[in-house]
Amino acid sequence: MLYLNAENISKSFKISSQKVEVLKSVSLSVERGEWVALLGSSGSGKTTLLDILGTISRPDAGTLSIGGADVLALSSRETVAFRRRKIGFVFQAYHMLPELSICENVMLPAMLDGLAKKEAREKACALLERVGLAHRLKHRAGELSGGEQQRAAIARSLMNAPELLLADEPTGNLDSVTGQGILDIFRELHANAGMTILMVTHDKFVAGLADRTVELKDGMLRAEPPPEG
Repeated sequence: MLYLNAENISKSFKISSQKVEVLKSVSLSVERGEWVALLGSSGSGKTTLLDILGTISRPDAGTLSIGGADVLALSSRETVAFRRRKIGFVFQAYHMLPELSICENVMLPAMLDGLAKKEAREKACALLERVGLAHRLKHRAGELSGGEQQRAAIARSLMNAPELLLADEPTGNLDSVTGQGILDIFRELHANAGMTILMVTHDKFVAGLADRTVELKDGMLRAEPPPEG
């Protein structure tokens, strides 16, 4: 069943007096429960596309449907509510608030959505235990390793039980062993929770774990790269 459908997405930015086309009529469809890897070199437009698909920014042209909703027709307030309830984000930078504990960081999305503090804490504790951080609940971000912060970021992305998980280079800042642990979590979410995942990466090994791979090059979406060898 089709879950995400983007058609003819275009986006440009003005740099000095020059107009730079970052995305050129990009179309992408993702089935419910599918894991899609989005490959592309630096500057290819991957993050820009992810921001649009995640309703963080709007395209100059095109249409976008997520879960049957025409998200570009929503008001700003409706878009924020839709994003908070339907989409989870895992960024390369962990975006943890340094003054809060890891548990409080993970609680935040649910509390912003109106969940009582006690319930939010219970849910955050359960998610942190799921990603192997039950012993780190009261620690602050600066006291955690990069891999631990990324696992906490995954827990935070799952707080509101999103249908769609968007990940931007989630292993990019991690060593290979730690990165493998993060990928194992994504495997579990996909296999056991049926999560729909769109993961941006430049690593073909990471992309090979997905159900399907697409590639952005020069602002245009290309067919799945052929297997090496």
